[in-house]
Amino acid sequence: MLIVRDLTIEIGGRELLRPSSFTVGDGEKVGLVGRNGAGKSTLLGVLRGERAAHLRVSGSVQFQGRLGYLPQEPVPGGLGVEPIGLAHVLSARGLDRLDAEMQSARHALADDPSTEAIEAFTSREAEFAALGGYEAESDVARLAAGLGLDEGLLLEDVGSLSGGQRRRVDLMRVLYEQPDVMVLDEPTNHLDMAAKRWLFAELARFPGTVIVISHDLPLLDQAIDRVLALRDGLLHDYPGNYSHFLEQDEARQIAEEKSAAAEGAEIHRLKTLADSMRGQTEARARKAKVLDRRVARLQASRTEVSRRERAVTFNLPDPPRSGDVALTVEGVSVRYGSLEVLRSSSFIVRRGDRILVVGRNGAGKSSLLRCLAGVQSAHAGTVRLGANVTLGYFAQEHEQLDFDKSVLAHLDGSTLPTDLERRKLLGAFGLSGGAADQRPGTLSGGERAKLALAMLAASKANLLLLDEPTNNLDPASVDALGNLLHRWKGTILAVSHERAFVEALEPTHAVLLPEEYFDLWRPDYLDLVERR
Repeated sequence: MLIVRDLTIEIGGRELLRPSSFTVGDGEKVGLVGRNGAGKSTLLGVLRGERAAHLRVSGSVQFQGRLGYLPQEPVPGGLGVEPIGLAHVLSARGLDRLDAEMQSARHALADDPSTEAIEAFTSREAEFAALGGYEAESDVARLAAGLGLDEGLLLEDVGSLSGGQRRRVDLMRVLYEQPDVMVLDEPTNHLDMAAKRWLFAELARFPGTVIVISHDLPLLDQAIDRVLALRDGLLHDYPGNYSHFLEQDEARQIAEEKSAAAEGAEIHRLKTLADSMRGQTEARARKAKVLDRRVARLQASRTEVSRRERAVTFNLPDPPRSGDVALTVEGVSVRYGSLEVLRSSSFIVRRGDRILVVGRNGAGKSSLLRCLAGVQSAHAGTVRLGANVTLGYFAQEHEQLDFDKSVLAHLDGSTLPTDLERRKLLGAFGLSGGAADQRPGTLSGGERAKLALAMLAASKANLLLLDEPTNNLDPASVDALGNLLHRWKGTILAVSHERAFVEALEPTHAVLLPEEYFDLWRPDYLDLVERR
């Protein structure tokens, strides 16, 4: 159970959450929704007890029961005693540590079978068994199968896993933990449709409480029974799933607007009547004062109308014209130790092409884009930019951001010469006001994505390499990005699992991995987008 009383959150003078109180009961499945930058991830952090130095927080938060948490971004190296996926998963119950202690106690027992050594081993073994250690192998195998993860990858260093593989390992950890309260921040990032369906069913069966941030509307419809909507610092509470929330929210908005309009009309009528009585008889002047008091009471209790969310639009400048051949890729191979993810990729990108890289998790999609962007060296092969080509790269994990620089400083050296122009561009991407002076580490995942897009808009790039650009974006922003790239006249090579985004992009070609096959785009390739 979660009990929140008079909670307020401020950042840089901006009120993310006005005083709010609510309770989440045992077994409830709650979706926390709102636009990018509304403060959802910050609110989750505060609910979990994180009070970052840049936040001003007041009020009380009380959790009852064990809390399990899926962060939006992975913890580098994992949380296990070893930096491998299996240890990371088992650490959710402390079994990785217990297993290591059991091994040490077993060796000590073999060297000296004393009473103390026997007790040390048996106590650890009893705790290991009580926590499900002897069933761990089958439990982990079930979770891996459900999420479509090769069990062999659990023995790999977590740092070597792709974004999709690591997301599955993190999900396995929080599900294996079996907490009383599960807090999930964008759990469906990187998941294919089969894994999403399995996760929906798993959350529906979970007997505890779930609080989830997700821009995946099917998840919110199928897996939740209540919505908390954060908008302009106000938290609105709605029973039912996401579709029901949309209906209720629109009805509430219309009711507020009608009430405010009726109150405004009555205030205007009373003011007009009072003004007509002033300067006449003493009796009518007294009536005017009575009317003035009624107007003051009406104004004090007037209905506050929530601002309707504005349509989201993004823009990129028209790109300078490049040569006919924008990029040539010949025999690019990538290895991580003994693991070869790309053998010999070759293709030519021509001006105006829209190429989608399609393949399962771990097939080498992100590795290919990093090699093309020049941020990773290929084991073999060559990458050549064409004449008059300027490359812009959107990294899946936003590695291009400098966490020691302000948001505004990321546009230094761009095509925009003044701070005013830079702030205007950031505002166009939803980073207005004080957000320009923050560091990327204080932004939500969606806001970081928007900063990366703003950096592209401030460049002269005419060839864009986009690695999962829609991750963490709200639905309105996903649509805006798709519409933007549909209009843009440059060359695009992208990785995406978002079907609606790919449909808006209208690819001309596909790079199929791990087959390393370059082909004209076919409609049936769209089905492969969500099979990752």
